[in-house]
Amino acid sequence: MKLLNIDHIPGKEIEPLGIVKGTVVHTKNVGRDFMAAMKTLVGGELVGYTQMLNEARQIAVKRMVDEAQALGADAIINIRYGTSSVMSGAAEVIAYGTAVKIIN
Repeated sequence: MKLLNIDHIPGKEIEPLGIVKGTVVHTKNVGRDFMAAMKTLVGGELVGYTQMLNEARQIAVKRMVDEAQALGADAIINIRYGTSSVMSGAAEVIAYGTAVKIIN
């Protein structure tokens, strides 16, 4: 499955099949939350949160790809990501794009 954040596939004719998305709501754990609070005192990257968001993005992309495969897609173009805070300690990550069939 080709994944592109442009609106076409160079040199290929495509047929759009529809918008596909994958979403996940991921929560922090108590250990990460405590360590992040300590890190804010000295500054720097919150590695636990970075890992959590990377995992959430991977899950969202897999769900998006699964949805596209169910439509018979060969690729997903114009991929975008979004995040939002759902509640204290939980974040939603969404990946979405246009599923397409490559004609030639």
